[in-house]
Amino acid sequence: MQQSKGRPRGGGTDQESPAETLDGQAPVLAEETGQFGYDDPWYDALASGWGESADDGEHAQAPVPPARGEDGAGPAAADVYLEVQRSAAFQEVRRRYRKFVVPAFVAFFTWYVGYVVAATTVPELMARPVAGAVNVAMLAGLGQFLSTFVLTWAYARHARLRRDRAALELRWDTQELTRGVGGGRP
Repeated sequence: MQQSKGRPRGGGTDQESPAETLDGQAPVLAEETGQFGYDDPWYDALASGWGESADDGEHAQAPVPPARGEDGAGPAAADVYLEVQRSAAFQEVRRRYRKFVVPAFVAFFTWYVGYVVAATTVPELMARPVAGAVNVAMLAGLGQFLSTFVLTWAYARHARLRRDRAALELRWDTQELTRGVGGGRP
């Protein structure tokens, strides 16, 4: 049986384990305190191994609950998301995203590869002094950092001005639709 922070873990019994004693007080059942006990299946789930059996150490297959809406009560939340994905508003947000990202990626990647290729193929050009000990390679390298910050600023500005409002409206509409089909939280 694995140890968790020096304490033995429960063996999967149905009985709740007592919570730790605090300042010499008597132990209180976890269900009385509203906290989870150490034999709770979600406690230390990553450390214990998923679906670990207490008896033989083999991994048991955890049951998968049915998706919401699969009981025939109406359309599932997944149908709502597919409908939203096919909508003109969602396609417009994606088009605006691609319209910025693809050219920006091509420009930045070309600039980066051009810097690396120039540094390896024409070192005499990169070693040419510009001002004192500063040469072309140093300026181009600093230009890489500067262009990264400029590209980040431009992306954030483009998202704020061209996509965020439409994406937020889609998000609210999607949440309203999923609440209507029982797929959202109450």
